[in-house]
Amino acid sequence: MTTQKKRRLPGFGWTLHGDGKTVRPGEVVTPDERLGWLQTTGVGMQHVVAMFGATFLVPLITGFPPSTTLFFSGIGTIAFLIITAGRIPSYLGSSFAFLAPVGAATAQYGMSGALGGIFLAGLGLVVVGLVVHFAGSHWIQRLMPPVVTGAIVALIGLNLAPAAWNNVNEAPVTASVTIVSMLLAGVLFRGLLGRLSILLGVVVGYVVAVVRGEVDFSGIGGAGWVGLPEFTTPSFHLGVLGLFIPVVLVLVAENVGHVKSVALMTRRDLDPLTGRALMADGAATMLAGTGGGSGTTTYAENIGVMASSRVYSTAAYWVAGLFAIALALLPKFGALIATVPVGVLGGAGTVLYGMIGVLGVRIWVQNRVNFANPINLAVAGVPLIIAIANFTMVFGEIVFEGIALGSFAALAIHHVLSAIARWRGTDVGFATDDDDALATPFNAEDLAVQDTAAQDTAAQDTERPSDPSSGSR
Repeated sequence: MTTQKKRRLPGFGWTLHGDGKTVRPGEVVTPDERLGWLQTTGVGMQHVVAMFGATFLVPLITGFPPSTTLFFSGIGTIAFLIITAGRIPSYLGSSFAFLAPVGAATAQYGMSGALGGIFLAGLGLVVVGLVVHFAGSHWIQRLMPPVVTGAIVALIGLNLAPAAWNNVNEAPVTASVTIVSMLLAGVLFRGLLGRLSILLGVVVGYVVAVVRGEVDFSGIGGAGWVGLPEFTTPSFHLGVLGLFIPVVLVLVAENVGHVKSVALMTRRDLDPLTGRALMADGAATMLAGTGGGSGTTTYAENIGVMASSRVYSTAAYWVAGLFAIALALLPKFGALIATVPVGVLGGAGTVLYGMIGVLGVRIWVQNRVNFANPINLAVAGVPLIIAIANFTMVFGEIVFEGIALGSFAALAIHHVLSAIARWRGTDVGFATDDDDALATPFNAEDLAVQDTAAQDTAAQDTERPSDPSSGSR
């Protein structure tokens, strides 16, 4: 009688690391390892806390039900782990790249129309993932070198500036307190608390709003203790295509950068999994679009948690995803989150949109984009003005606004002018392509996460063994 090996669901089958309780200096818990389940649960809770502030801000700003977004965030994370066979530790939270297109689509077609756009963006990401899986990712770097990627990321943040001001203008005192609290939290604290500056700022701003009588608690009493979140079906309109196509470009760059970053941290070659990661995020975004959740992306905050704890186990992300789903099944919790007032959202938006804009500039700096090159100057300058002024063009039913037009302008200016320069021989001394593009992740929160994560890793290599589930200092 032959013994057949048990088949495991992809993402399961971890081996116990060491004694299951500590991570010794110089060691890491790899994606296919885990600590004891108590310690793993503790690390998973850290991941939930780390993603919490940013994940909830998106539905609050766009008017989507927070519990629904949290539900699909957990579902999407688990789907990501399964599709990538448990080899890329990642949490999928709400993407800030969807804020502007969702706002515009909701104004034109309602929430269901915006969900249709989210679904189509996810489908586009799946298609790109399939191409990358079979053809590799080098063409992405050629299509979107750093000067183009930085411009697209920056213009998304700058295009959202008027929305932030509208919210701040309704409650300037609360918004100001929120802004100051977020900024101070980022420099007063280290480790996990330092990476939770968004959440801490929102909490402080919320307390001030309660004192000032700006919070309406009436919806909490009518909410049940346990129940399913509110689901909404999508509707599809040709007009949303122009709004959501640029989001696909940003999500592609985010995911490629995330995979490269995790590969560096885990010292593993994850390039062959880039296509799977894109397909997984696309599938998660499609799932969110079918039921009322926000579009997803891999989160930088959770990279910070991994760097500080040195635990890269995907088991912790299973815990985080399941816990997020459990929280989403508590309607009173969702109703409480929905009471966050407009002043707090305005303050948080001011900081976050600014971070997105500066993040584009950081991509230019990190990749040493040469602005002595007139092509690079044009790629960086023209799209930003298009986005800030929110240029709008209508072709039939399709509306192209600032972000879409700016993104297309960045791509067209770079490739057309580069081709002309090569033809005329005027590109001598000016590099227009960079194979190392997207070598670093650039989610909206990276400015507050990436550098401190590296510092935490270096510092903890000299510390004695500790219990990772206890959190960072």
